[in-house]
Amino acid sequence: MKVICLTIVLGGLLSAAGMLQTVTGVITDTMCGAKHTMMKGQPDDECIRMCVKGTAEFALYDGKNVWKLSDQKVAAKFAAKKVKVTGAADPKTMTIKTVSMEASE
Repeated sequence: MKVICLTIVLGGLLSAAGMLQTVTGVITDTMCGAKHTMMKGQPDDECIRMCVKGTAEFALYDGKNVWKLSDQKVAAKFAAKKVKVTGAADPKTMTIKTVSMEASE
């Protein structure tokens, strides 16, 4: 019985590890998405920070989709910058459960 339980747990962990993916894009916010038109004349990073002070959240724009990010604290450091985010992406909720985030070229 213990072997069967251990096999099921290990199988689940391996499946979860296989779901991780890396997505490259620009840190934005859920209100403006790809275009920052709310604060004309202001740099994108300032617009993002102002939107996040309200009801918006930091997000990743990959060129097609806007993904909400689970790690808001790290995303704040990269406002309007290109990054690589590794995590589990859920296309139903358009959310990435962030494992790591780093600057990208």
